[in-house]
Amino acid sequence: MSIRVLFSVAMFALVLAPVLSAAEKAEKKVVVDAKTYGKTVDRAVQYLKTKGQAADGSYAGYTGPGVTAVVTTSILRQGRSPDDPVVAKSLKYLEGFVQPDGGIYKKDNFYRNYETSIALLCFDAANKDGRYDKTIKKAEGFLKGIQWDQDEGHDSASTSYGGAGYGKHKRPDLSNTSFLIEALKTAGAKPDDEAMKKALIFVSRCQNLETENNTTPFAAKNPDGGFYYTPAAGGTSQAGETPGGGLRSYGSMTYAGLKSMIYAGVKPDDPRVKAAVTWAKKHYALDTNPGLGKAGLYYYYHMLAKALDAIGEEVITDAKGVKHNWREELLEELVRRQRPDGSWVNENVRWLEGDASLVTGYALLAMAYCKPAVEQK
Repeated sequence: MSIRVLFSVAMFALVLAPVLSAAEKAEKKVVVDAKTYGKTVDRAVQYLKTKGQAADGSYAGYTGPGVTAVVTTSILRQGRSPDDPVVAKSLKYLEGFVQPDGGIYKKDNFYRNYETSIALLCFDAANKDGRYDKTIKKAEGFLKGIQWDQDEGHDSASTSYGGAGYGKHKRPDLSNTSFLIEALKTAGAKPDDEAMKKALIFVSRCQNLETENNTTPFAAKNPDGGFYYTPAAGGTSQAGETPGGGLRSYGSMTYAGLKSMIYAGVKPDDPRVKAAVTWAKKHYALDTNPGLGKAGLYYYYHMLAKALDAIGEEVITDAKGVKHNWREELLEELVRRQRPDGSWVNENVRWLEGDASLVTGYALLAMAYCKPAVEQK
């Protein structure tokens, strides 16, 4: 074969390759209408009912009540009734963890804030007839009581002040604090509630943004507007540190911080919110948890959905100027990732995302913010 022929073949391949690539992408695109959405949810709930739920109503019961609360909340937010047998069984299981002090947790564990916050959200979602009014109110009081403040020896100058965390680490973090804020808001706390104001102080200090609300040494070392895990006890980011000693921002915590600020009453034109939204747009992605790869991917999905819904952003323009309808794209991503048995699971098992029940709960929670409209006939 002559050089001219070889050159012609090569040029033809180069021209054809992008066409084939585009065709492949178009073929893989999932268009999710209301009917597809319903089928996706039904398959997921069927999986949870037949393969995820134990006889006592729990999901991953070895972890305590947290996973069961996440999954049950996700089913409720997909329109299932508290009296649906699969839901009622789980609610009964969770009721067994209500403690005399108002908390909802497994005794002698380290996750009292997380478990109580998640369970409060679950009981609220099931509280159609007021059956959990007292439980929710007592849980709110318990959460306020274990928040890090003067009672734990921390005044407003402390980087731990206002936060919530896992007991075994002896320091608060943004993930726990975001659940605390969501639980307080759900229980009826307003932005002027003292616990909410304290929590906002902690959240502001988890942002890589130097303002009057954040004078920690980390803010100036990586001023990109994103969020990291905690400024307490020397500071930690699950994404590591910058060469200059800053704490790297990453996706799941940036969305956790963004939704927390909105829930705590911070306005969209506040510099903190604007900086967080700028970071989110710059790092918009659905195939990865920005900064962490596949780790915590489904936790990231449900934080992203809550945050962007709270801020009212319908279209995200990424760093390349490409516009994204995040609800449609997230829904397409989740439908595409659903396994044949109706579940979801993460190939990266960090933070329990190898557990199909938990991950399926995260997916259903995220989908609840992306439900397509039913076409009118």
